[in-house]
Amino acid sequence: MTTPRSPLPRLDQVLRRAHLSVALIAVISSGLALTLAGMYALQAYATQNMQLVARSLSYTVEAAVLFNDELAVQEALDKVGKREDVAEIRVIGRHGIPLANWKRPQTGAFFHMESWLANIVMPEPYYYPVTHDNMTIGRIRLVPHSRLLLEYMVTGISCVFACMAFSTLLALALSRRMHAGISGPLNILADTAHRVRQYRSFGLRAPAANIAELNQLNQDFNALMDELATWQRHVKREHDTLAYRANHDSLTGLCNRSLLESELEHAVRDARFHSNAVALMFMDGDHFKEINDTYGHAAGDEVLKIMALRISGQLRESDIVARLGGDEFAALLKPIKHAEDAVHIAEKIAHQMQSPITLPNGELITCSVTIGIALYPDHARTAQELLAAADEAMYRAKDQERGSWAIGL
Repeated sequence: MTTPRSPLPRLDQVLRRAHLSVALIAVISSGLALTLAGMYALQAYATQNMQLVARSLSYTVEAAVLFNDELAVQEALDKVGKREDVAEIRVIGRHGIPLANWKRPQTGAFFHMESWLANIVMPEPYYYPVTHDNMTIGRIRLVPHSRLLLEYMVTGISCVFACMAFSTLLALALSRRMHAGISGPLNILADTAHRVRQYRSFGLRAPAANIAELNQLNQDFNALMDELATWQRHVKREHDTLAYRANHDSLTGLCNRSLLESELEHAVRDARFHSNAVALMFMDGDHFKEINDTYGHAAGDEVLKIMALRISGQLRESDIVARLGGDEFAALLKPIKHAEDAVHIAEKIAHQMQSPITLPNGELITCSVTIGIALYPDHARTAQELLAAADEAMYRAKDQERGSWAIGL
């Protein structure tokens, strides 16, 4: 069993994620670089500060160290330790004997963090000599305090997070603008192409874009749609022409047998559903072969055209007239209320055929048609039975008299 594939992300989502990722990476990298640079600067500051404190303290305790006055040294250490940013001060006299020591009280919630940061970032303990008459009489050991480092770290991290928040908001705003400028036109173009493919709406066009490449893409797409629309109209015309030729007689323009039989099937179903009646008339030209033999096929074709016009002129718009082949015609009357209505139309057609026809050479001839009439449901129950009944009625009329009509039995 294959697992369903997750939907592909949209272009605006990909661009927004990429933009946010780049912004966050840039902000974090800049923040880390500034933090490291600040730490190195703080180390240099702490080293320089310890040098100043040590030098000043050396002058202060010089006499006390010279006379080994531990009390005076301790008082000096207490004053300096409270005033300066140091963690521990130790004064060592001659022969390495400790004279005094001061250590910052271990108080505060962040003492352990300060100590950890001091061990990692702050410089090593600083030693400075105590001299008298250019002779070293002792040493001062200073351990820097990390209170400023912690404050700097808190401030730096806060700035980094503030920059990240600001950059995130700015990236969101820029991504929306990017969506409007790039993704928006592309989404419109994709939606237009999808509707063209799904609904065959070749009249749709992509609007102009504010970016040169996208605007050129839209113009090319619109030009392609123009070509497709032209091609579609051409194909439709060809299809309509082929469909018309497949269902109509090329000489008279009337329906052919195939279309007549299809329409007859529909007419019989509708009549059965609505309890109506339909009539079918078969018409066959009399002595038409003699016209072809005497005057030629061109004259015969002209006679067939006039016969088709005269038959069509006697029918209603809802009726259908067809040429079955040669000089054979058929008319479908739908719907019809009485058999007398079909007989009346047949008589009108027979009367019209009595008018002379002018041939291309100027001669006048007279032709006639013999008509067979069949009605549904009086004479048949199906379309095929109706065709057979109308054909049989036409041959009965021919046996009686040419140019007459007969109705089904």
